[in-house]
Order: sequence, then C-alpha cells, then structure tokens
Amino acid sequence: MYEILTLNKINKKIFEVLNEDFEVSENFENPDAILVRSFKMHDMQFGENLLAIARAGAGTNNIPITALTKKGVVVFNTPGANSNAVKELVVCGMIMAARNLVPACKWTETIKGCGTDVPALVEKGKGQFVGTELAGKTLGVIGLGAIGAKVAKVANALDMHVIGYDPYICESMKEDVLSYASITDNIEDIYKQSDFISLHTPLLDNTKGMICEKTISQMKDGVVIINAARGELVNNEDICKALNDRKVRTYVLDIPTAETLNCDNIIAIPHLGASTEESEENCAFMAASQIKEYLENGNIKNSVNFPQLSFDREPNTTRVTVAFNNIDDTKEEIIKIIEKSKPSIYKVNTNKNIGYIIAESKDGFAENIIDDLSENENVLLIRII
Repeated sequence: MYEILTLNKINKKIFEVLNEDFEVSENFENPDAILVRSFKMHDMQFGENLLAIARAGAGTNNIPITALTKKGVVVFNTPGANSNAVKELVVCGMIMAARNLVPACKWTETIKGCGTDVPALVEKGKGQFVGTELAGKTLGVIGLGAIGAKVAKVANALDMHVIGYDPYICESMKEDVLSYASITDNIEDIYKQSDFISLHTPLLDNTKGMICEKTISQMKDGVVIINAARGELVNNEDICKALNDRKVRTYVLDIPTAETLNCDNIIAIPHLGASTEESEENCAFMAASQIKEYLENGNIKNSVNFPQLSFDREPNTTRVTVAFNNIDDTKEEIIKIIEKSKPSIYKVNTNKNIGYIIAESKDGFAENIIDDLSENENVLLIRII
C-alpha cells in the first residue's frame, strides 16, 4: 500500500488512477509520494519514505528541487495539461485590452438607475472607449512551449502577425510553429516589432525581471504586455512607471501584487489561468498517473530534475532502479553490477546532474545487488520493484 499525501485540494480525477493499492490523505507524516498544487514546500521536512512529488501544474518554484534531488526524490510536473485554459485566458486578456472592456464595463455600472436615459447615455459615453482590433497587429510570444505555441496559433487565426522567440524550442515543435508564425533568434525583435507581447517562459535566473526599464524602452509606444506565466518575469517598479507614462498601454497579469494593483491601466486577474474544471482534471489525472507509474514500475516521464526514462513492463518481472549522481565513471560501474544479474533488459538515461537506470528480469537479481550498488558513494537511491 502506497501512501499519497495531498498538500492542496486535488481534483477527484486522481481516484480514476490511484486504485486500492494507494491511500490518499492530507495527514500522512511519512508518505511515499506527495501531490501538490501551489503549497510552498521549501520549509517542509521530508520523511525517509518519500520517493516522488508531483505538481499538478507546470511551475515548480514552490518545490525545493535541489534539496530533493540530493535525496533521490523525483519531482514531476504536468506540462501541457492546463495549456488550453491558459491560452484562452491570454486571448481573452488581449481582447479585453484592445477593446478597453474593463473601463467600459466599469463605466456602465455608473449609469445604473438612470432609467429611460440609459440608451442616450450609452451612445454619448461609448466614444471614450473606442479600441483597436487584433487583426493586422503583431503579437510577440516569448516562449513557445505548450501554452505559447497554442497562443501563437490562435493569434494567427485571428489574422495577427505572430513572432515567436524560444532558444530552447525542439525541432518538431519549431516545424509546427513555423506553419503559423515566424521565429526569431533575437528577442529584441519581439520588443521592437510587437504591438502585443505575451510571456510564456519559466522563471529562471536569466528571465527574472526580463521585462524592465531597459527592455521596455525598446518597445513600441502603447504596447500591451500579457503575463500569465510568472509575476517575477516583470520588474514591478519599471512596469508601473511605463504604465503611468503610457509607454505601456495596458499590463494584463494573472499574478497581481500589492505593487501592481496600485498602478493605472492594468487588468489584474486573480490567478485564473488554469482555473477551469477541465484543466484541474487534466492536471490531477496526469500528476497521479506519473506518480503511479513511478512507484509501481520506476518509469519517469515529465520530471524536472531526473532524466526521462520509461518502457513497458513485461508480466511477472522484477525491476531494479538506480538513481545516481552523473559524475566520473559512476554510470559504467553501476552497469557492470547490473549486468552480472543478466537482466532481460535494462535502459539508462542521464541529464547534466543525474543518471537513472531501470533493469528488468524474469529470473530476479543477485541477492547482494543492493549491497554492491550501495558501495558506490554516488548512488542516491536503489529500488527493487
């Protein structure tokens, strides 16, 4: 029986995946795995049984990944599970900004109770909210992952000219995106050419505060910036100044802060990007599926700290999995030990820091395999499943 701790309210879709071999609770002290959404985990103490954490969402800034990696704990996320929901909110934000819908709706509230004068007041007042159309405008998309690519595709369907920037885009995704957008290798092209800019990049050392006084100065006057990714991508002081100066026409953000709420010309959304029934179901199902596959079979898919490695398991087999620091000759030394047991199959993958092996056998493994593997100081975790 595996114990699964939930740190937030997780959609009941998880129970379509987690069968009678899994017990789910908010109260386990030493669980085998954790399902989390936005709970900040950096101050948590983790028990020795913990094998995996799955974030029902894409961002993992609330999880102490470095510390968990040293313990051999796999951290998963669910990229793409909420992409349609976020895409729709971004497009909604663009339209709201272009058509001045927020101030227009607020103004309409002021003529409540005006009785038969309402039609005349509407005709008289509507002129102050004349907007612009998206068709023919240029949208710059920074980050062409699951969400950014979908935003670009919809914008193209709305007859916008779309420029994308993503230095990490894979070839298959690049080929797809090029069918509805252009891609630049220079992010300054986004800043200089775009009427609307939408951010879809993770929060990294080199992306924190990327929208700042310097980059804003390169943008068109009256640019609209949409941020449904991470608040820290934008320097709040600089964006507020640009809004007050009307350099930036509107800032649409899904992560309001005390500082930005004091700025004029913002559309502040209370973190609703992934808040749809469908998105919550998709994220929960995907997170639970990844936890189940790892605990039962050792398969790793969509990990943010471990290399990806998974393959179908044959019936009536035993698996040995080994996680290790990817340094020196550790991989070769572990493979030699694994091969002594003559497994039916084994596969290995590595990233910059971590290596991972899954070995499978119908006849079992040598009795001393754990002792032999444990002698290597770079081995982080050994499991027999």
